[in-house]
Amino acid sequence: MSPDLPPALRSAIDREMAGVSRQSMAERTAATTTAYRAGGTSASAIRGRDDALAYALARLPATYAACAEVFSEAGRMIPGFSPQSLLDAGCGPGGGSWAAREAWPGLSQVTWLDANPPFLELAQRLATGSALAAAAVRRGDLLAGAYPGADLVLASYALAEIAEADLARVTGHLWAACSGVLALVEPGTPAGYARLLAARRVLIDAGAVVAAPCPHHEACPLVGPDWCHFNVRLARSRDHRLAKVAEVPYEDEKYAYLLVARPGLGIAPRHPRVLDRPRVGKPGIELKLCGPDGVERRFVARRDKPAHAVARRLDWGDVHEG
Repeated sequence: MSPDLPPALRSAIDREMAGVSRQSMAERTAATTTAYRAGGTSASAIRGRDDALAYALARLPATYAACAEVFSEAGRMIPGFSPQSLLDAGCGPGGGSWAAREAWPGLSQVTWLDANPPFLELAQRLATGSALAAAAVRRGDLLAGAYPGADLVLASYALAEIAEADLARVTGHLWAACSGVLALVEPGTPAGYARLLAARRVLIDAGAVVAAPCPHHEACPLVGPDWCHFNVRLARSRDHRLAKVAEVPYEDEKYAYLLVARPGLGIAPRHPRVLDRPRVGKPGIELKLCGPDGVERRFVARRDKPAHAVARRLDWGDVHEG
């Protein structure tokens, strides 16, 4: 899957931007970013149509890209999984649903759940004329529970708005709604990683099978200040750059994620995962790997040509099958 927005979604955002001041969008983007970084939630940061559009312009490309990467990994690790239904919990403007539809075109039933009306309204407008136009819309708080069931349940960039004391309960609600695969995606920060670790413990205790990124069900072997996160590079459109007052034509989104499945779905063999960019030097390549026995630094010498050829193709987030 490409990390860049599909043409239909890009065109939908362009339609929304028709006649809109780019300067106004840049100002609103700065305001919403400040609100979120100060610990605000969508309820306080996204109060109207223009706020939702500013968020979509500035952040939807990156959140879409992260979900696209996670769903690509789901397809690799759970090759027999072909969901027919999706619950996008805390859906925002719906970017995660677009990524799911790209990964599994057979998705026929989509439910959007969010407590923010401007986000839900924007998600519906962006979906006009697309396969997601028939998505069911439910306004509600993730704390309420009793979510509609689905083969695939997604909560992307949503757990950050859940208080630590409520995280286990919300994780339980998400798992209860899931009949196949649960995907959790968070910002690639130490705080995002900590939320996923807490959710991971709840899910393993509930019988979930960890598919990725972990190659095991043991406690995470990383020790602070280290944390598990990954990176995806995406292209920036002209409006995207203007909204963020940026000149670079691309963006690197750091994200953390967790994929778990119901037992019996068929998980592909697990292999050590590359936890950072490989360090390439004249003598060889050094890899930081997480495997069944913990974290290790593995050096692959240039003189070992077959192994070195494999290592040269590896990047951050890949699995090492050698």
